[in-house]
Formats: sequence, C-alpha cells, structure tokens
Amino acid sequence: MTASDNRSVQRLAFWGIPLSLGVMGLKMFAWWVTGSVALLSDGLESSVNVIAAVIAYAMIGYAAKPADAGHPFGHHKAEYFSAVIEGVLIVVAALLIIWEAVPEMMAPVLLNAPALGLAINFVAGIINAIWAYLLIRAGTRHRSPALSADGHHILSDVVTSVGVLAGLLLAIATGYAVLDPLLAVIVAGNILFQGWKVISRSVDGLMDRAVPAEEEEAIKQAIAANAGGSLGVHDLKTRQAGPAIFVDFHMVVPEAMPVGDAHDICDRIEDAIRVVHPGARIAIHVEPEGEKAHGVRVKTRAG
Repeated sequence: MTASDNRSVQRLAFWGIPLSLGVMGLKMFAWWVTGSVALLSDGLESSVNVIAAVIAYAMIGYAAKPADAGHPFGHHKAEYFSAVIEGVLIVVAALLIIWEAVPEMMAPVLLNAPALGLAINFVAGIINAIWAYLLIRAGTRHRSPALSADGHHILSDVVTSVGVLAGLLLAIATGYAVLDPLLAVIVAGNILFQGWKVISRSVDGLMDRAVPAEEEEAIKQAIAANAGGSLGVHDLKTRQAGPAIFVDFHMVVPEAMPVGDAHDICDRIEDAIRVVHPGARIAIHVEPEGEKAHGVRVKTRAG
C-alpha cells in the first residue's frame, strides 16, 4: 500500500466516527419516539458501529507504521485485531438485544408515532447503505481488513434496518404488537451470524492465509514470463497480512551463472510481481542447478 493509499484509508476511517455517531443518534431517536424494541435493537447494533469506527481508526493508523527493529515485517496485522474486536462487539450487541426483547414478548405494547419513527430509521438506513458501499469498495481496493470488516458490518446493519422496517409495517397493519419484540430476536440472530463471519475472516488473516487462488495464479504467470535465464522456480508460498502481500520462492539457475546475472533475473521478476501486487514483499532464494526441488514448481516460458 502506498503512502497515498494509507492516507485515503485513514481518512475514510476517521470520517466513519462522526458518521456512525449521527446514524446511531437517528436510530435511537426513532426508538425513543416509538418505544419499539425492534428499533432499539437496530440502534444498539449501530452503537457497535461507533466503537468499531474508533477502534478501526486507531488500528489502521498503527498498521501504517513502517517496519522497525521490533517488527521487521511491519505492523500490517494490527488491522485484523480491529476486525476481531468488531466481531466480538457485534455478538455483545446481539445478546443485549435478546435481553431487551424477550421480556417484551411476554407483554407486548403497540407503537407510539410509528410513521415518524419509521421515517427516521429509513433515512438512517440510506446513509448507512451509501457508507457501506464506499467502505467495502475502498477496503477491497486498498486491501484493508479493518475497512472491509466495517463495511460488511454496516451492510448487515442496512439489511437489519430493511427487515425491521418491513416487520414493523406488518405489525402496524395487523395490530399484532408481539411482532415487534419477535422481530428484534430475529434481528439478533442475524447479527450473531454476521459477527461470526467477521471474526472468522479476521482470524483467517491472523493465521497467514495464502492469497486467493486467482491472485496466486497471476503471480505465477508474472514469474514464468520474466524468469528467462533461470531453470525454473519451486516452493512458491504466499501470505497476506492486512494490505501487505508476501511472496517467497526458490529459483534454480545454472551452476556457472554469475551472481550478477542471477540478481538481474530476480530484479526482473520482482518488478513483474509488483505490477500485479504493488508493494509486495518478495523473497527469492537462488540455488544452483542440482539442488533437490520440492513443492510447487513454476516453469519459465523459456523452459
């Protein structure tokens, strides 16, 4: 990720704080004027967005710090901690919703000023939908786990809002007040599922998962097209740590090849990989012909 990308990601993360506060305020106001437990559940989920936005901003700033003596590979994985914490907070919000909704199911009441409350919640949902789209797009483009997690969580918030609005309209139309707390419990179940997805994706990143298959294939093609003069490569390994991609492999060269020539091939391959993945961290182990090759072998186009 370039310095410009870092600034863009941090700027988006910062603006997520006041925006999530505003959306939470709208949703809690909608709950206040109606007394709806379902709208309260929507507001509680949005309160998680506020805390998550603050944590994401802090972690994205820390992840952007350059490598140092204590962290020679950089601080990229800090973003995954932000995403894990967000997932845990989502689960806590879901449990709070259930805590509020179950007693209401025993003694349901009709809503106050339902039209005003639903209109306020609808406006908050539109704001969230636009913001989720921007965050997911930026998270994908800049390879930011924190932005992506935040975007997907807000998108789930939008789905929740749509479900709440539809359910409350049904409750108003039928007069069945019990639909309000029942809907809140259904919302909580969806939130729990979204929280599990956020946590599992983040833990996967902390476990040094390889890059997606199509991206690894692009790396192999870049190597094959630019490794002329070598005898092939093997033991290709990739991993992703936040926005950073790490590529490691062995390159076999003729035993008599001068070190300078082997170095030129390495430079050519590194440049080609960085066209596919700008900023990739690449380690190439050069070995002479005759060394036993293990693992995945990528043939050069010359070979």
